Formats: sequence, C-alpha cells, structure tokens
Amino acid sequence: MKKLFTLLLSFIITITAFAKPPKNQYVRINTTYGSVIIRLYNQTPLHRDNFIKLAKKGFYNGVLFHRVIQNFMIQGGDPDSKDPNKAKPGAELGNGDVNYTIPAEFRDSLFHKRGVLAAARDDNPQKASSGCQFYIVEGKRLTDAKMDSLERGRLKGFKIPEWQREYYRTVGGTAQLDHGYTVYGEVVSGIDMVDHIAAVKKDAKDRPLVDVPMTVEVLSKKECKQLDKLLGLGS
Repeated sequence: MKKLFTLLLSFIITITAFAKPPKNQYVRINTTYGSVIIRLYNQTPLHRDNFIKLAKKGFYNGVLFHRVIQNFMIQGGDPDSKDPNKAKPGAELGNGDVNYTIPAEFRDSLFHKRGVLAAARDDNPQKASSGCQFYIVEGKRLTDAKMDSLERGRLKGFKIPEWQREYYRTVGGTAQLDHGYTVYGEVVSGIDMVDHIAAVKKDAKDRPLVDVPMTVEVLSKKECKQLDKLLGLGS
C-alpha cells in the first residue's frame, strides 16, 4: 500500500510539472534570409499578448520587412505590404495599420540593445504603439561621447545607466530610441537574419529592392519550455 501511494504521488508530481506553463512565450519569424526566435517580455503584457494574437491569426504571414536601415533596424508588419495593389515595386509602405493602438509600456530595465523587438508608432503625444508594426534593432556600438551627446539632446531628462552603457559600448544598439518606443522582446537565436536583411539593396525610401516577406509562428508550450531551460529561465 505504501509503495502504491509513493508511485501515485510520484505520478501526480510528474503530471503537475508537465502541466506547468512555460515562463516565457517565444515566436519564430521566418524569411528567405533565415529565421529568428524571439522571447516576448512578460514585463510588457499588452504588447506581448497583442503580438501573439495577431501571429496566431496569421496576420503577419506574407507582410514585408518594408523599411531597412543598416546599423539601425529592420521594420515590418504593415498589412498594406501584402496587398498587391498597394505594394507594387517602388510604392511607399508603412502607413497601413490596424484600427487600434497599444498604450506605451516603458520599462527602465528594457532598452534598445541589439536584437530587441520594439513597436513602431506615429508621432502621437501619448507615444502609443502601432497595433501591428514592429522593428528589430540591428544597431551599432556607441561611444561614451555619443551617449553623453544623446543625454544632452534627444534623451534630455534621462541618464543612461552604466550597465546599459556597457552593453551599448560592447554589443551595440540604438540608444536614441530609448524612452520613446516600447521594447517588448528580444532575439535569442538567429540575429544574423537581421544583419542580412539590413544589408540588402534598397530604394530612396529604404524599401528593399527585392521584397522580403515573413511568416510568424507562435512556438508550442513544449518548445517554449525547452528554450526557457536552454536559456536558464525555467523553474
């Protein structure tokens, strides 16, 4: 009887552990230049959940990376970019959107380091995010002199903490966008894809001369758990 109870308890513990959800949600963005896996931040739940919702609906499948600037970022998510009538060669993209915005979710711990996923937006005073357009930072290394200049200018009123400065100095990013655009995820695998897309030939509007479509998939709970464990983020 005692042995049976022990086996039953072990079974219950195993089932409970298996049923426990992953700590983080991951998505994969696929292109002809490779793919990236992105961890969506739990600190920005509005942006995280919106991205997952759209990805599950297939909203992003077929949209283009329509704006690319080397050493800066690659931008996509405009629904007009998969409309043949609106996305003809040479047409300007970036004005398409869904019929809502996402309130800004600025977090001091989340900054524009190389590889982050962030929300595009228009020039609204609330700095609310586009409901669908996003960018991934390629960035470049910044000197202390450049960061000092940003603090006196574009980032006036904000100081870049030393631990973030160290990252910007050694790995890179786009510090000029901090406190202005919501960062809500980061690349954990495949950053080379971003570099390859950022380097393609483009027109005067920064649109690639050869279209770069994407597909986005939400990874399964099993895959997310495996990634949490691999990255040391699991329980």
